[in-house]
Parts: sequence; structure tokens; C-alpha cells
Amino acid sequence: MTVDEGSGPPRQRRSRAVVALLRNRWRQLTSMHTALVLLFLLALAAIPGALLPQRNLNTQAVDSYIAARPVLGPLMDTVELFDVFGSFWFTAIYVLLFVSLMGCLTPRMFEHAKSLRAQPVRAPRNLARLPLYQAGDLAGGPPDVVAGIRTHLKGWRTAVRSEPDGIVTLSAEKGYAREAGNLLFHFSLIGLLAAIATGKLVGYEGSVIVIADNGPGFCNTSPAVYDSFRTGNSTDGTGLEPFCIRVKDFTADYLDNGQASMFTSNISYQSADDIATDTWRDFQLKVNEPLRLGSERVYLTGHGYAPEFTVTFPDGQSRTEALQFRPDDATTFLSSGALRIDPPGGTYATADERRRGQIAIEGLFAPTAQFNGTLLSSRFPELFDPAVAIDIYKGDTGLDTGFPQSIFSLNKEMINQGRLVKQDRVNLRPGESTTLSDGTNVRFDGAKEFANLQVGYDPAQPWVLVFAVTMMTGLLISLVIKRRRVFFRVRSAGERTSAVEMGGLARTDHAGWGSEFDMLHARILMADNRHTTTDRETEPLDAHR
Repeated sequence: MTVDEGSGPPRQRRSRAVVALLRNRWRQLTSMHTALVLLFLLALAAIPGALLPQRNLNTQAVDSYIAARPVLGPLMDTVELFDVFGSFWFTAIYVLLFVSLMGCLTPRMFEHAKSLRAQPVRAPRNLARLPLYQAGDLAGGPPDVVAGIRTHLKGWRTAVRSEPDGIVTLSAEKGYAREAGNLLFHFSLIGLLAAIATGKLVGYEGSVIVIADNGPGFCNTSPAVYDSFRTGNSTDGTGLEPFCIRVKDFTADYLDNGQASMFTSNISYQSADDIATDTWRDFQLKVNEPLRLGSERVYLTGHGYAPEFTVTFPDGQSRTEALQFRPDDATTFLSSGALRIDPPGGTYATADERRRGQIAIEGLFAPTAQFNGTLLSSRFPELFDPAVAIDIYKGDTGLDTGFPQSIFSLNKEMINQGRLVKQDRVNLRPGESTTLSDGTNVRFDGAKEFANLQVGYDPAQPWVLVFAVTMMTGLLISLVIKRRRVFFRVRSAGERTSAVEMGGLARTDHAGWGSEFDMLHARILMADNRHTTTDRETEPLDAHR
């Protein structure tokens, strides 16, 4: 008795329909066609991340981009085009590709394991219909001939079978490692995707500028010590592995055209037990030669200059500060920046007077100065002849307002409101100074170099390397190794002679198989020049073709 699938209670029919729908959708998702489409979509989805500014790399560039496009910019921000690699749609494609590959490859893995245990398939009844075919005679009975043929098939998996009328067949196959290499490549790709995703989830990356004067440096204890800091979705920046770094010096090697050829910085660091014993270790940091501290990496990514000024207030007290300027010209390192200097305690009687007595300096710095009249430019990026062109302001710099300000420029609103008033505009070389109307003296002391350090934590980084190597290994195996099958049918053709048919089949690709088959034929059927052989144009053997 048969059961009609459409029969039964409505609830059962709906359940079967839902199960059938889910099964079909699962089969579609786990097909290789879908995996290839998702891989293409992943590459396509990454394009906006390369063309548009990303918030995790440059927040100011994103804000400027949105401000310049008041209608389109907010809409692009809504769909997370400025945070592509952390967006919901990129993550969805990523996860679907991962699931598709797993669902596609797991059955293939079991099928391959099954094929490794199975014997080669039986020889076809008509070998003459195979793409490659040869026939000939060899001395000896069928069992002896088959045994001799097997000696020429080293590295092949063989199976001998008997047929009626004393006929013996031999099936041989090689190239099983091709599918293993293919599986290794795809599973390594899954591992690579998983390792990258894990690193993005639990890792972090921070950038900090440290003046190269063997000063206090910085310690990896809080995100607050970094100039920029971004973490993965599963990390909040707490519980950082503690270590401290001091930058002793910085050296840049330049070509004649001003292009930097190498950055080198001598640093000292302490980590783990060194912190308790206050032990400092020396290390030479270079581009692409990071300091490795467990899973943390400290990279040298750039450099620049920090002009140093000494401000002497009317009561004789002074402050000396050096702050990094931003390189505006990557060739000559003409840089711009600003300093805000608060008077020492006791210089003014009240806090309001002290606020109005703050000094701000804004302008340009040139490591190798070149003046066109009073206009300053730079001829070379190395520190040969430094000079500054600065505007000096007095008043409320906004240091105690609590609002964030750019370290490279003054707050224009403070200037427009008259709370910060320009006192002087001057060009200075090291040791030169200018005196303001109230007796405040501003001296340019020179410049120090700073190093831009990037600290990255990615515990999955070694696995990325492992999976990348195994992926390339699997790809190489799948490209080099070919699947080949060859069959022999041997029957008695006389008292001491056997008729031999030989057929060849390429499982994967035919390139080069013809010459391999000819070499195998020559080695087996023509080795001792016994009797004659025929190619596939010769009249085939009768009953078993």
C-alpha cells in the first residue's frame, strides 16, 4: 500500500512542505555554484571599503566626506558604507560563504574517504570505446601477463578480476591525492576566513606618536594612552597585556631626491616580569621588522618632527614644550601644527587672568628651510637647517573647556570671538626669539624627531599563516596531480600467447594524458617487442570489444 504525500491532516502536510522547502534551500546554499557566487559577492562587497574612507581608519576623512555631501553622505552612512568590513551586510555574506563551503565540502570529504577504501572500478566491456586504446599480444598466460603488467604500474592502485572464458582484467587508477589537495585548499580557505574573523573580533590596534628623546614613552595599560585606538566587536579595550616602550632615537635614510629608503629607531622596552624588576631591554625597530611581545606586535609606521619652544612669562617663569607637527608634504616634510602653553602657577593672581594669559603658537616647520621673501618652505626632509614660521596668540586657548580640539590647529571660534588674539607673526631659527608687548618671550629651541608606532594584537595571526601555507599547498597538489585510469583485458590467444587490450581514461583533464598513455603502452606492450601491437584504428578484438 502506498501513502499519498498530499494525504493526511493539514498540519502534517504543512510540516512536510516546510521540511521539503528547508531541505531544498539547504541544498541550494551548500552547492558549489552558490559558494562561488558568494565568493564573488564578497569580493564585490569589499570594493566600497577600498574606494571610500573608512571610519576605523580615518574618522576625520569620513566626517569631511559626509559634510561635503549633505544628502547622499548620511544615506551612505546609514547603510554602513563607511564601515564596510564591520557592516551587517558584509558580515552576512561572510557567514553565508562560510556555511556554504562547510556544507559543500563535508559530504565531499566523506565521499573521498570512501573512495580511498574502495577498489578501482571494473574494466568496461568495450575498451575500444575509451578515448585512448591500444591492443597487442604478449607471451604467457593471462595470469602471468597480468602479473607482469602490474610490475609496470608502481604507484597505481590496482584490482585484478576474473571473467568467464579465462579472461582476466586489470583496473588501475592513480591521482587520488588530487581530490585531497582540492579539499585541503577549500578547508584551508574556510580556516583562513575563520582566523581572520577571529582576529577582527578579539584583536585591537592602536597608534601612538612618541618623541624620540628617550623620554617616558608610553605603557600599554589603557586605550587612553593611544592617539587612535580601535578594537574588535568582542573587545572593549580593557585587560590589555601590559608593556612599556621608550624611544631613544630615530634615523631616516634618504635618497638624493628626498625619498626615504629606511626608517630605524632604537627603543627600550619592558614586559611581563621585566616590569616588576624595572628591567629595560634594547631593540632596534625597523620597517617590516616589528617588536614581538607574545601576541602583540609593535610596528614602526612613520615619523615626523616636534618643534620645541620655550615661553618665558613676564614674571620670569618659563615653560618648555615640544609637540608633533603634521607633515603636510611627504617629500620635503614641511609640517604644520599648534601648541597651547598654560602659564605656571603664580604667574597671575586669579584663574580668569591666568586663562587670558595663555600662549598659543600656530604655524609651519621646515626641517631644511628655504625662504622666498618671508614665505617658508622646505628643500629636503632631513633636519639640516630647521626654521619655523609662526603666529603667536595670547588669550583663552580652550584648554580647560572640556571640548576636544585638534592638536594641529587652533580653535577658529576662539579667534573669531576675540578670546584668542594674535600678538605677532615671525620667522625663527633655532635659538632665535621674539618678545611680545607684555614682555612674554617666545624662543624656538629647535626640533626633535618623533616615531609613529602602531601596536596590534591578533592572536589568530599564526593561524592565518598556517592556513595560507596549507591553502597554497592544496592548490599546488590539485594543479600538479592528475586523475588517470587505465584498464587491461587479457585473454588467451594460443598456447603461450595472450591477447591484451589496453584502454585509458582521464578523470579530470585530458592535457598530457595522451603522451602518458603512449609511454605506458610502450613500456608494457612494446617493452620486449613481443609480437605485434595495434592502435585504435586497427581491427579490434572480436567478442570483448
